[in-house]
Amino acid sequence: MRGGRGEGLIRIIDIVEDTTVDGPGFRTSIYCAGCTHHCAGCHNPQSWASDAGHAMSVEELMEVVEADPFADVTFSGGDPMQQAEGFAALAEAVKTRTNKTIWCYTGYTYEALLRMPAQRRLLANVDVLVDGPYVAAQSSRDLLFRGSANQRIIDVPRSLATGQTVLWQS
Repeated sequence: MRGGRGEGLIRIIDIVEDTTVDGPGFRTSIYCAGCTHHCAGCHNPQSWASDAGHAMSVEELMEVVEADPFADVTFSGGDPMQQAEGFAALAEAVKTRTNKTIWCYTGYTYEALLRMPAQRRLLANVDVLVDGPYVAAQSSRDLLFRGSANQRIIDVPRSLATGQTVLWQS
C-alpha cells in the first residue's frame, strides 16, 4: 500500500523507551500515525493524520525493540489497527525473536476486530488489548492503563481460546 502502509512500512509518530504508563513494567511504546476515531479529548490528536510521522520498516522497529532486553512492547497511536498488516508483521517478529509481551491500544472494540481479517491476524500475537474509543465523560485518572471507563483491558490469548471476552487480571 502507498504512504508507508501494508506489511513493509509502518507510519510512526514516536517511540518512547522505558515508559511505565502503557502497560505493566517497562515498555517500548510505539505510537503510530493515523486514527479515524477522532475521540473528543484525545491526548494525542497529532496522531490522527495518516501521513504524519515517518515510515519505518519492521526490521528498523525490531532493532529498537531488541535493543532493550527488559522492556515489553506497546502499540498505540493513532490506532495500530488502522495499520494492521504492518503491525501484524511486527507482532509476529516480536513473538518469534523475543519473549516480550505485546499490549495494543485501539478505538475499535474487540468484537469488531474479530470480524476483520487483517486485524484478527494482529490480535493473534497481542497479549493484551485495550479496546474502545476514549470517552471524555468517562475519564478518570484512577483507571489503570486506560483513559475512560468504557475501555476494557482484554486478555487476548484467553479470549481467543475460549471464544468469549476475558478481561485481563493484573
